[in-house]
Amino acid sequence: MKFSLSRRNASLLALSSILALAGCASATEPGKKPASAVKKKKAVKPVQGDEFANFGQWSEVNAFIDEMVARNGFDKTELQATLNKTHYVDSAIQLMKPAPPGKPKNWAAYRSRFVEPVRIDGGVAFWNTHADALTRAEAQYGVPAEIIVAILGVETIYGRNTGNFRVMDAITTLAFSYPDTPNRTARMAYFRGELENTLLFARDSHIDPFSLLGSYAGAIGWPQFMPGSIRKFAVDFDGDGRIDLRNSPVDAIGSVAHFLVEHGWRRGEPVTFAATVDASRMDWQRFIGQGLEAKFSLEELKAAGVTPAVEPPAGMPFGLVDLQNGDMPTEYWLGAANFFAITQYNRSFFYAMSVYDLSRAIRAARNY
Repeated sequence: MKFSLSRRNASLLALSSILALAGCASATEPGKKPASAVKKKKAVKPVQGDEFANFGQWSEVNAFIDEMVARNGFDKTELQATLNKTHYVDSAIQLMKPAPPGKPKNWAAYRSRFVEPVRIDGGVAFWNTHADALTRAEAQYGVPAEIIVAILGVETIYGRNTGNFRVMDAITTLAFSYPDTPNRTARMAYFRGELENTLLFARDSHIDPFSLLGSYAGAIGWPQFMPGSIRKFAVDFDGDGRIDLRNSPVDAIGSVAHFLVEHGWRRGEPVTFAATVDASRMDWQRFIGQGLEAKFSLEELKAAGVTPAVEPPAGMPFGLVDLQNGDMPTEYWLGAANFFAITQYNRSFFYAMSVYDLSRAIRAARNY
């Protein structure tokens, strides 16, 4: 389909429905009963991009092509032809722009988008259907089944919302036309790396790169892996000789578990402990904003006025997690190494805690 709309008009028309289709941790209607978690997905019409950008005339694109030829042995003429077919996606640019300043973070509102009946009921159904694969993943990798299920629930509602952007379009647009933000240079470098991984993945898998559909950021399949993560962490868990995160929930199960282990998941260890802070003191604040890592001892946290609701096992490192809650008091938690392994999937305390809370809700519902 050819688009004759301007970038601005196309963007405005797309943004009203795009979050529901993006396949990137979108909200769903609370209380709505889910379709079967294993029901076959309906075919989606690809978002091909708002208009041709003639990327072949961009000097940065031509420099990228030369690098790909030199580094990876691509045929220059073929790669030029591929990039010439790529479309500019203004809606991806708009969705990458940071939220307007001033609105306070609200953990309760965020949580309600994900710990809700559609994902809980769907998670139980998914777990029942794929119990054998989940048991095998837990035994092999040490990641509890409910954590794997919850990540797939948060990301795509068990494969229902995997996104319909052409990955080549979205990633190329972000690689060479990222919005004007303080980290623009770093983000463009990241997406150029993901464009390289997209092309390598397509070549290695013998598929048309334009057949790959995903989120507005280029994340693919049931677990919403970026192309680089597919190449590094995805596994053939169903044993059919190929990795297919778009159509194989079993491959998705194994790949999520493998990703978490490679990012620090520790078998048998807890995830979080509720905590309080001494409001009359200020020294505990030095533990806030100290990165996505469990690196402080319980003794030094306690000495600064942090008190866990339940005494954790001795010797474990923690990070202090603050969940800002709008006009309500901030929640504080001690995040263990496994909490921070989840943040490597999405670099957000809100995300990691919503995965953990959803995992507990799914397990409780299944055991009811």
